[in-house]
Amino acid sequence: MSNLLEIGQNTPSFALNNQKGERIKLEDILGKWLVLYFYPKDNTPGCTTEAQDFTTLNPEFEKIGAKIIGISPDSEKSHYKFIDKYNLSIELLCDPDHKVAEAYGVWGLKKFMGKDYMGIIRSTFIINQQGNIAYIWRNIRVKNHAEKVLNKLQELQI
Repeated sequence: MSNLLEIGQNTPSFALNNQKGERIKLEDILGKWLVLYFYPKDNTPGCTTEAQDFTTLNPEFEKIGAKIIGISPDSEKSHYKFIDKYNLSIELLCDPDHKVAEAYGVWGLKKFMGKDYMGIIRSTFIINQQGNIAYIWRNIRVKNHAEKVLNKLQELQI
C-alpha cells in the first residue's frame, strides 16, 4: 500500500464499467455523498454479507443523498450474477487491472493459510460532494460495517 490517502485529500479520479457494461466516471457522480467500498471478490462469504448489508441500508443512505458503489477486480458478468443472485440494490464497478485500487492504496500484500499474495484490502471511503475524502476505514471487519458507515455519514451531515 504505497500511496495511503488521507482525510481531506482530493479523491483519485476513475472511469470503470459497472455490472451492465456502462462506463461510470467519478466526475459524473460528484455533487452527492459517495460511499466507495473496495472488496476482494463476488460471491465470497464476507463480500456477500457486506453487499447485502449495504443493500439493506441503501434506503437510509439514499435519504441523506448518498450513493453506494462497490469496486472489485471481478468482471461485469460476475458482478451482474452477484447482484442478480442476492437482489443487490447497489452499483458494482470492475477494476480488473486493480489500477483504481492501487490509486486508493487498497491493493496490497495479504496472507491466507500461510501464503502471501496481492489483493484488495477491504476498505471504505466516504467522499463528499466536492470530491474530497471525508472518512476512511481500512482493513475492515464486515460485521456491522455498513451501519458504522451510515452512522458516520449522518454525523458528517450535521
